[in-house]
Amino acid sequence: MKLNVKAFALAGGILWSISVFVMTWWIMMFTGNTGDPTIVGKIYYIGYSISPIGSVIGAVYGFFDMGIACAIFVLLYNKIAGK
Repeated sequence: MKLNVKAFALAGGILWSISVFVMTWWIMMFTGNTGDPTIVGKIYYIGYSISPIGSVIGAVYGFFDMGIACAIFVLLYNKIAGK
């Protein structure tokens, strides 16, 4: 069975984007708005921090990051499953 690359990438990107956004707000709710860049903001998602604008930046990065990862996964899966 072949998987649809666009649908899988879009679903993965949306899911991870929402997850990063919600996790950031969850942290702000319980520990406060620090605004300091985290290890994720320093290495992976440049500009991401535990702040309202940081949650949007993280969501955008997360959408493209996981969308590309899911697309690569499905392309490899389809190639292997096709044999």
